[in-house]
Amino acid sequence: MNEAIAQVTDKLSGWWTGFLEMLPNLGVALLVIGLFWGLSRLVKNLMDKVLHRSPVHDTAVPIVSRTLSFIVLAVGLVIALGILQLQEAATSLLAGAGIIGLALGLAFQDIAANYFAGFMLSFRRPIVVGDLVETNGVFGTVSEIELRSTYILTPQGQRVMIPNRKIFNEVLTNFSTNGERRVDVAVGVSYGDDLEKAEKVAIAAVEGLDGRMQDKPVQLFYEGFGGSSIDFQLRFWVKFHKNTDFLAARSHAIKAIKRAFDENEITIPFPIRTLDFGIEGGATLAEMLPRSSESREASGNGARHH
Repeated sequence: MNEAIAQVTDKLSGWWTGFLEMLPNLGVALLVIGLFWGLSRLVKNLMDKVLHRSPVHDTAVPIVSRTLSFIVLAVGLVIALGILQLQEAATSLLAGAGIIGLALGLAFQDIAANYFAGFMLSFRRPIVVGDLVETNGVFGTVSEIELRSTYILTPQGQRVMIPNRKIFNEVLTNFSTNGERRVDVAVGVSYGDDLEKAEKVAIAAVEGLDGRMQDKPVQLFYEGFGGSSIDFQLRFWVKFHKNTDFLAARSHAIKAIKRAFDENEITIPFPIRTLDFGIEGGATLAEMLPRSSESREASGNGARHH
């Protein structure tokens, strides 16, 4: 009994002695943790202020600042464990965190990719709310940008959600970046019309349109011989802020060209189709019609006799 009590007493005494020896290091470790905790708070507050003034999306600001704050605090914890000579514990802690992080990364790979793409879109800002864009087969106005998804309002009034990783990885066309857009109008004139005259009349008709950018000339290029017309494309530029600017300019140009061509007796031909009635040897259609009727009557009589 006395021997057992002595062993317990020796054990407790050893622990107490070890604790007293470790006490200075423990104090230093706690001081380090306190300093790094304060530093992490300082980093968070500083990053909140800096990021709010930057083009980073508001949704991304708290996540970025908290992540940096956590990293600073984790560094302080590792240093404190090293002061306490608990390197093995620190190594195990880092290894466990790495394994957990890898498992979570595999489980939430798509979600993580969307958030990462959201971060990149926030920093690079290729689009902002109100831009007219086309991406992933969707055309419309950007109505909302979140950290995980972007919402586009189509001209038909549909609100389409697109994951940010698809926007980041696929082709993205932003029609609002330059504030201007070219309008292309395809027209055809009759083979019997004077092409030089048609060109001058078409260009003059469009040059007088309201909203056309005066610093960029109207251009016209003949493109080929069509089935019933000689085709050309007329191009001019307009200020572009919304899709209706482009649609209205194209509509006004079509009406102006049609009006000018009518006034100058220039023909925009209808499609021409050649019909083959099986007429041979120079016979006219009028001569062939009675023969065709007689053939049908003979066929009908033959069928009745049978």
